[in-house]
Amino acid sequence: MSKGIDYIVKKTIPDDVVRLAITMPGQAPQLLQIDKKKPVAAIIADLCDAWSLPDPEKYALQQTEGAEVYITEKNRHEISNGKVLELTISPGRAAQDVFDKISMGKPDSKKEALQKLARHAADVTFASEFISRKGVELLVQRVENNTETGENLAYTLTAFLELMDHGIVSWDILSSSFVKRVAGYVNRSSHDATVLQKSLAILESITLNSIELYHNVAQETTFTNLIPHLKINNAEVQQNCIALMNALCLRAPEDRRKKLNEQLSSREVRSVLLERVVRSRNTGSEMSHQLYVFQQLTFNLLEARMTTGMDDSNRNQVINLITELRKLAFDTESDAQPVKGRPAEKFAEDYKKLGFTDTSNPSNDFKELPPGMLVLDNMIYFARNHTENYTKTVLENSCRADEHACPFVKTCIELTKMLCEILKVGEIPTETGQEFYPMFFAIDNAYEEFFCCCVQLLNKTWKEMRARATTEDFLLVMTTVKEQILRTMNEKPGNLDTFRTKIFSLSYNKIVQLREQERSEKAEWDSQATPVLELREQLKPSILDLIKQHRLACLVDGTQFNKFSVKGRVKDKYWYCRLSPNHKIFHYGDIESNQQPPIESLPNKLQVSDIRSLATGKDCPHMKEIKRGVGVALAFSIMHDPVSEVEALNFVARDTHVFNIWTDGINALLGQPMTSEDAKNDMETLLGMEIRLRLLDTENVPIPASPPPIPPEPDNFDFYYDFHH
Repeated sequence: MSKGIDYIVKKTIPDDVVRLAITMPGQAPQLLQIDKKKPVAAIIADLCDAWSLPDPEKYALQQTEGAEVYITEKNRHEISNGKVLELTISPGRAAQDVFDKISMGKPDSKKEALQKLARHAADVTFASEFISRKGVELLVQRVENNTETGENLAYTLTAFLELMDHGIVSWDILSSSFVKRVAGYVNRSSHDATVLQKSLAILESITLNSIELYHNVAQETTFTNLIPHLKINNAEVQQNCIALMNALCLRAPEDRRKKLNEQLSSREVRSVLLERVVRSRNTGSEMSHQLYVFQQLTFNLLEARMTTGMDDSNRNQVINLITELRKLAFDTESDAQPVKGRPAEKFAEDYKKLGFTDTSNPSNDFKELPPGMLVLDNMIYFARNHTENYTKTVLENSCRADEHACPFVKTCIELTKMLCEILKVGEIPTETGQEFYPMFFAIDNAYEEFFCCCVQLLNKTWKEMRARATTEDFLLVMTTVKEQILRTMNEKPGNLDTFRTKIFSLSYNKIVQLREQERSEKAEWDSQATPVLELREQLKPSILDLIKQHRLACLVDGTQFNKFSVKGRVKDKYWYCRLSPNHKIFHYGDIESNQQPPIESLPNKLQVSDIRSLATGKDCPHMKEIKRGVGVALAFSIMHDPVSEVEALNFVARDTHVFNIWTDGINALLGQPMTSEDAKNDMETLLGMEIRLRLLDTENVPIPASPPPIPPEPDNFDFYYDFHH
């Protein structure tokens, strides 16, 4: 009976009608069924009539759960069944009331108004009304005049930051006195954590969004004053402090960039980050992103030398450094002049043993861009700081026969190019990157020590491969070394000693074994025998269904995404999206960092049946609006039949794997093929494993490429005997 009643209720309530409760202080709550297509103003008018309230335009609907957001025509699609809304004063009246109390109210009412402003400023509807009443200017004036202190100051800065994040007001309206006052809160350690955190965030936003005020921020805020805040046991303060340092370096003009970058990569900053951040467990999504940006900026310090080649301006310096390399390798005397037994005409032979291509004028080897002068810097560092290993490496090669010699300089040139490619030297940090390597925080001159380790590995691998001095063998060795480096870096060693131990244990023989294992795992997959091909085709549908189930299971678990505005990624703002277990509805909503909220706590819904298509890359609506550089390749949008002005649910994945999982899952829901590289690799892996299991009984039995031919019919059938006679 209950099932029948439930069925009738569901059939009598259309899909475009929501059931919710509406409250108002002093009035009896109402349980209503509201048509989604009915204008919000008309709903408010009906409520005012029911409660005998005049002037419906003075009222508005507001959410009471989570963020207290006003309901408008733009966000009404977020209303879902079971919501509790409150009929309250309109955002215009609320904004005016807050403005008046902050301007002229008594201390208690002023504090209450600031608290309310900090709570409601994130709502764009309320924020627009408050901003239109010169509310931002009011807050700026109170900060400049040092009117607020304690909790009131914390509320003021919080509200100001939220208001500015909407992008309605330009950061250029601020004055140098405002910057100086906020920087003062950072430079003094007496303020509480909230004031410090919000001040750091405000200075970062000014740095990123105002070219005119950058100089003021850089002048008032020095790394010396920021470093103590990294030592505070407060993850949010540390995160905002690193973000401000990164912003100062990212937006620095050419004349300041080198100095700031050197400060960024200094031992003091690095050691504090290592001890207080990297080795702690406070590396959430935003912190990981800031550490990634920090690391990328330190790598980018190498770009200047990487793009500077040998020319007339530095020729003498290059020649002197080359002479030092030769002397450290072959001479024991300290005199710079040719000594007895080492006449100058024999230096060409030394340059040949060092692996220079142009032995008559070895400086010409450093004209190639990239890696430019960075190669020479690397070799000099290796020779000066690891002299014994340098000498051993060079002399080992010089003692080999010419056909087996490993050209030291040539390998250093190619190795430097390879490391710059691996570390993405010169690339601008992406908005969603989070990958950083702890070992580069654990030691001074981390890149140089990394190079020294890798160049010794290269020499070791050359010997293990018994390579010859041919182009073919040279490329094979470099490919193997790159594989060794990448495999070891993927394990994220905590320091360079661990990296060195791991990579030196990954010998060429082990690489061969790993390659052979991977090849053997694909052997049945790659087999072209007709029986195997037929078996593969028979298994494909079930494997494809298995991959589809996996993708949908990932969507049911859900994923955290960064929020983006027209200016790019919004710091510390995240939202979560997950698919319902019955695969019929996407649930999504705003969250704090690193949460996996239950599905019932996500307020917004999108019916899978309403999805029209999936857009990716430049075809996404939000990629056409975002101004700052964002990884277009990681963007995708669910295009759906709109019930409001919003006709797409827009995403930017944090990495390629998340992008592939979600686009595959959405395509599976739409009945479209899963075309990502991950889907192809999963198909290859699972199909290969299944085929190997099916062919276990045929081990050591050769499978013919084609079925054996049917023999011809015999001349007679006399061998046949009829038992019925």
